[in-house]
Amino acid sequence: MSLPFYIIDVFAENKYAGNQLAVFLDAENLSSEQMQQIAKEINFAESTFVTKLDRKNNKATIKIFTPASEMQFAGHPIIGTSWVLMNKIFENSPSEIKLEVPIGPISIHKSEDLIWLKAAQPKFWDIFSKEDFTIFSNLKVSDFENQFPIQEVSTGSAFVMVGLSSKRALENLVLDKDKTNEWLKKNCKTEHRALYFYYLEGLKLFSRMLCIEHNQLVEDAATGSASTCLQAFLLKYNKPEFELINYQGDYIGRPSQIHFKGKLIENQFDIQIGGKSQFVAKGEWEA
Repeated sequence: MSLPFYIIDVFAENKYAGNQLAVFLDAENLSSEQMQQIAKEINFAESTFVTKLDRKNNKATIKIFTPASEMQFAGHPIIGTSWVLMNKIFENSPSEIKLEVPIGPISIHKSEDLIWLKAAQPKFWDIFSKEDFTIFSNLKVSDFENQFPIQEVSTGSAFVMVGLSSKRALENLVLDKDKTNEWLKKNCKTEHRALYFYYLEGLKLFSRMLCIEHNQLVEDAATGSASTCLQAFLLKYNKPEFELINYQGDYIGRPSQIHFKGKLIENQFDIQIGGKSQFVAKGEWEA
C-alpha cells in the first residue's frame, strides 16, 4: 500500500524551525497499530493520518499519533494538517475548514499567513505546591512566580501549568527523569502526562514542554494543545481578554511562535491559537 505524505514545519517563521509534522493521506485502510508503527518509524513529535476526506464540504477526519501513543487532541498536528489540506488538497484554497478528531469537530480558519484553531472548553484540575517541583528539578522556591497557581489543565490533552519567575530559570531548567516520571504518574489524571513551564513578560510568553516517552525525557518544539491549556489558564487567572505570542523551542534549536487570541465571557472560553507552517517535502510511503 502506497500513501502520499507531506512534511511540514508548524508554528515556524522559517523552514527547519517550529515543530515537524508528517501528514499521511489515504489512510482509511490502515489499522491503528499500523499508524502507530509509522509514527514510531518517522519519529516526529506527532504524525497525522487522514482517514476520511470530504472535498465538497472541506472537511476531513484525522487520527494523531506520537511515536508512543494516539492523541485525542493536539494543536500543531491540527494546524499543520489544515495547512496541507487548505494549500495542497482542497480546491480553491479555502479559508475555513473543519477537522474531526477524537474529542470532536475543530473549526479552522486562515487569516493571511496564519492558520487558527478554536479549542474546546477547558477543564481545571488539581493544584500543586511549588515544593513538589523542587524534588525532581533544579528549581528553588524563589524560581516560581507567585501570582498564579500550579495547576493541571485540559482542553482535550492535559498539561500541568508551571509559572516561573524569570527567563533564566526557564532557560536553566533541569529535570530528573525518574523522579519526574514518578511524580507525573502519581499526580496526573490521564494517561497523557506532561509539564508546561512558562515565563510571562508583558505580552511575550516563553515556554518549555517536557514529558516522558519511551522512558526518555522529551522536550517539544511547539505544543499547540499545551498552548490552548495555557491560554485558558491565563484567561482565568490573569486577564479575560488578550493577544500575545508564545515563544517555544528556542532551547532545542527549533524556534517556534504560537499566536494567542483569547476571551473569557461569562465562564465561556474563546480559545484560539494560530501559527505559520512551512512546506518541507512530499513523497510516497510504502505501508
